Amino acid sequence: MATPVTTVIAFIFAIFPLVSDLAVAHEGEDHGAAPAAAASGISPRTIATSDSLELVAVVRHGELLIYLDRFETNEPVEGATIEVETPVGPRLAATQPNDAYRVPAEWAKRPGRYDLIFTVTVQETVDVLTGTLVVPEPVVAREAPTSWLISPAFADEIGHKVAANGTVIVALVIGFVAGVGLMLALRRGRAAAAVFALALVLTSNSDARAHDGHDENGAKEPTESTTTDVGRRLPDGAVLVPKPTQRILAIRTVMTVSELHRRSVELPGRIVPDPNASGYVQAVVSGRLSPPPGGFPKLGTRVNKGDVLVYLTPPLQAIDQSDMRQRQGELDQQISIIEARIRRYDRLAQSGAVTQVQLDEARIELRGLQERRAALDHVRREPQPLIAPVSGVVAAVNAVAGQVAQPNTVVLHILDRSRLWVEALSFEALDNARNANARTGEGRGLALSYQGAGLTDRNQAIPVHFSIDGDTRGLRIGQLVTVLAQTDEARQGIAIPRTSVLRGPNGQAVVYEHVEAERFVPREVRSEPLDGERVVITAGISEKARVVTQGAELLNQMR
Repeated sequence: MATPVTTVIAFIFAIFPLVSDLAVAHEGEDHGAAPAAAASGISPRTIATSDSLELVAVVRHGELLIYLDRFETNEPVEGATIEVETPVGPRLAATQPNDAYRVPAEWAKRPGRYDLIFTVTVQETVDVLTGTLVVPEPVVAREAPTSWLISPAFADEIGHKVAANGTVIVALVIGFVAGVGLMLALRRGRAAAAVFALALVLTSNSDARAHDGHDENGAKEPTESTTTDVGRRLPDGAVLVPKPTQRILAIRTVMTVSELHRRSVELPGRIVPDPNASGYVQAVVSGRLSPPPGGFPKLGTRVNKGDVLVYLTPPLQAIDQSDMRQRQGELDQQISIIEARIRRYDRLAQSGAVTQVQLDEARIELRGLQERRAALDHVRREPQPLIAPVSGVVAAVNAVAGQVAQPNTVVLHILDRSRLWVEALSFEALDNARNANARTGEGRGLALSYQGAGLTDRNQAIPVHFSIDGDTRGLRIGQLVTVLAQTDEARQGIAIPRTSVLRGPNGQAVVYEHVEAERFVPREVRSEPLDGERVVITAGISEKARVVTQGAELLNQMR
């Protein structure tokens, strides 16, 4: 039977490790909570903003790094003059291209709370910003207490694998086992050994706290915490992006404004040539193709109207060749007769037997016969030239030397690349599509001007023609585009670039709002197409918010 004395001794053994562990946090100190800066893993910093500027000052390696951006666009401000009122007096920030403004800050190595005043001069504008910099105490690491029942190595392993409550549980278990052992010793009459064991535990537990490299409270020497200013996603879904990372990712924003926008319809389309600035080189009759002296024109070659591009030699049938030979023989005979007559008339004209008029008529008749004879030779030996109907560049070539082309065969296609159209298909009548735009598969926007709409359906759709305004380089005939044409229906909303709208993990459309200098929050939105480069946000975000327009896809990938 356990006596009251043995029960009390066992209870002391059970609670002693717990009491000794809690006593490490002595009066006036709390070793369980880490400073905010160390817990967050970022360097000490202060943030100051105004209507036009946003400033972030970061302490690192004995310097104060100042990042100055435009408030609305998040664009870095270069060439500014920044004077900082520090605890050791005013200091002028040094600047270098594509780098932060730097101020020596040896005073920031001491923990404390520092009020700073930044006087920023940008061109002719002067702005005064204030901020408070908090430098936390260095993180102090504490070693968990151990006793003779647990080796120091095993205690360190337990300390890494369990939290604070886990340490308490281990202490209770150790005390319980020791108490049970003491009760058994007392029941067997070994009271002296039990009392000696109790004294040994009390002594060894207290002495183990003050050993090599530690103070008597069990605390290690203070060490400076390591900080890593890297972008990451926070538990609430927001993204923390330090200013240096924003500079690398080139994050840009825009201030949202709610306005009235006309609704747009989205139409499939393709690029076609302007019918007034393009033409075909076709074979009227069948024949064999042959190149001109300079060869067939290459793709992209500039040609002018009237240039000979291809020669076409029509084939001659056997009956045609027989008729031509017969006709040539008749003409040769008539030419010989006229030539003999002219020679005779020359002799008679000298004596006056033949008038000069008769001699001239014979000569004219001879010249006509000779021209007819030459025309027959020309038909047999010279091919038919195919000339350029318009000026432009060669867009397609279907010519090979020796190729036999059939009638209506398109040999060359010539167009003016600066004059291109877009043919769209609409399933509703568009009498006058105002402010139309097109977007290619690569995301390039094209400004369009309405030209007209058809009156007959094509595959249950109405063809609508637009001319492309502006630069047409890089476009090709037949390229598919998406046309957005405005209608008379208007809708209230916020217009932002298409690149700002992303797909969230759940498939919902989201945009990132710049709520703080280094904090971005995803907002679920509802959007509609506006033109080739913008969409209209009708729900999900308020006016006067800063929305990311460049680099949003990089923010969406942070984890």
